[in-house]
Amino acid sequence: MFDFIRKHTKITMGLLFLLIVPSFVLFGLDGYTNSRDKSPVVARVDGQEILQTEWDRAHSGEVDKLRASMPSLDAKLLDSPEARYATLERLVRDRVLAAAAVKSKLGTSDQRLARELQNAPEIASLRRPDGTLDMERYRQLLSSQGMTPEMFEANVRTDLSNRQVLMGVMGSGFASNAAADTALNAYFEKRQIQIARFSTADYAAKLNPTDADLDAFYKANANLFQAPEQANIEYVLFDLETVKKGIKVAEADLKTYFDQNAQRLSAKEERRASHILITSPKSAPDADRQKAKAKATELAALVKKAPDTFADVARKNSQDPGSAPSGGDLDFFSRDAMVKPFSDAAFVMKKGDISDLVESEFGYHIIKLTDIKTPKQRTYEEMKPELEADVLKQQAQKKFTETVEGFTNAVYEQSDSLKPTADRLGLEIKTATGITRKPQPGATGALTNAKFLNAIFAPDTIEKKRNTEAVEVASNQLVSGRITQYTPARTRPLAEVKDTVRQRWLAQRGAEEARKDGAAKLAAWKATPATAVMSEILSVSRDQPQKQPLQVIDAALRTDAAALPALTGIDLGAQGYAIVNVLKVLPREASLDATAKQERDQYTQWWTSAESLAYYNVLKDRFKAEIKVAKPERPKADQLPNAEATTTQ
Repeated sequence: MFDFIRKHTKITMGLLFLLIVPSFVLFGLDGYTNSRDKSPVVARVDGQEILQTEWDRAHSGEVDKLRASMPSLDAKLLDSPEARYATLERLVRDRVLAAAAVKSKLGTSDQRLARELQNAPEIASLRRPDGTLDMERYRQLLSSQGMTPEMFEANVRTDLSNRQVLMGVMGSGFASNAAADTALNAYFEKRQIQIARFSTADYAAKLNPTDADLDAFYKANANLFQAPEQANIEYVLFDLETVKKGIKVAEADLKTYFDQNAQRLSAKEERRASHILITSPKSAPDADRQKAKAKATELAALVKKAPDTFADVARKNSQDPGSAPSGGDLDFFSRDAMVKPFSDAAFVMKKGDISDLVESEFGYHIIKLTDIKTPKQRTYEEMKPELEADVLKQQAQKKFTETVEGFTNAVYEQSDSLKPTADRLGLEIKTATGITRKPQPGATGALTNAKFLNAIFAPDTIEKKRNTEAVEVASNQLVSGRITQYTPARTRPLAEVKDTVRQRWLAQRGAEEARKDGAAKLAAWKATPATAVMSEILSVSRDQPQKQPLQVIDAALRTDAAALPALTGIDLGAQGYAIVNVLKVLPREASLDATAKQERDQYTQWWTSAESLAYYNVLKDRFKAEIKVAKPERPKADQLPNAEATTTQ
């Protein structure tokens, strides 16, 4: 057969062409990929599936945004099961709202889209001095995020349409003052109480377990003393930083980049201004806003007539507590440092000009431009370090994208070792010991990634010591690992965990004794209240708990006000037991008018949020939204792994 193929190559190629090409036309390249490796379904909305790959991609995007905005954020928090599940819930929510928007025929006009894009800070920063958009920089910005302008604008249009689904509920939320006051007064009500605490630690200190006690507890709770399965591994990380090390940027590339981007990379123009602010938030009643506008108009006329009095007028009348004492001076600021209406006005004024009224979300401003700091155009030599960093990043990104497939194929095709892949791409083989299915304290990088750890402990990886597939653990970061030594889960012998057994026995028995004694005292004190031994009287409420446990506050506030004084017992779990004597109800102190208004506004927001959530839940049912992944439970203290992973690089 192979001789026939060698002798009739053209015929064979023709047959293959006829067989393969039509199937690509009908099913596409993705059809082949999906038929080989169908990603698991993690959720379903309106009959449409959400796949594991979509979930991973969405979470990776959210992690990248958080890391960019908060570089010091602990990476382990970003990739925890709880954080990943929250991403899936948001993904489902977006799909539900999208389905509702389509069903309700909600759309976004070109004019609405244009306004949204104009107000976006990241796009506003790309405007030239004449106000026009620098399209080349706009495309570069979106390209760095893997999008074209058309894709980005379609996403924004969809997002605006989706927002309209809940806008009707959120925009019409209303709660009367009477309803708000009734709820708030009840929620923040105070009560006078006395407490008797029965602490677990106090009772545990009096106990002395025998070896027989410890042995019985150990046998009855063997699951608490399990050593989880562990593995020693080696792994390679292929990322952007690795690629950068192999690139040397040519001088010609730097000069070309400088010629194209010198103006953008130079320092931004700054302006100095003073202002008089008359506060009037957009949520204020129309009458209040008109009153504030009239006052601002009067002040504007006054300072325009006598510009030298601007500072004095600002000190006496401006309602900006930060700048009023200094005559309204705001010092130097860049265009993107202020709200858009303020910046738009300040950056078209001439030095010494006083503006007409400028309305922003804070109220009405009168602006006096006092200085302009025009940035000096920096030379090529001055900017060279920044240019080199930018060009290196761009070239590394391009090379990384081109090499990803080679890394993925290499770890799969030579699955018995990572060395060939490391040698070919210049990667370092790292090692880690004591790895478990859950990230260990002190672990960093790939060793905190749940997807990578799941791949490490996959049956094929354990049994055959093969390389894992290439796992994306962060943006522009792929990792593959293999097990060098595996230890199955086991129950640790009593001799090894005897101290832990003793501590757990004391904690359990101490809590039992505390509850037993507390319950007995409660019965006795109810029979003869005069014998009760209680603390001094405390006044507690939800917002002033006086350092008392939440269970105590809840029990005190739930006690029937018509039957006071009353004794009640509270099981504090591992902390023991408490008896609370609720003496009387104290009415909530009256708030100042301004504070009362803020509290009512907050209550209205809570009420509106509750209505929006209820409506969203109706939509979830209507569009049959279903999450097929179990919601992770926060591990209890006694379920945390005892072994710690150590990493060497």
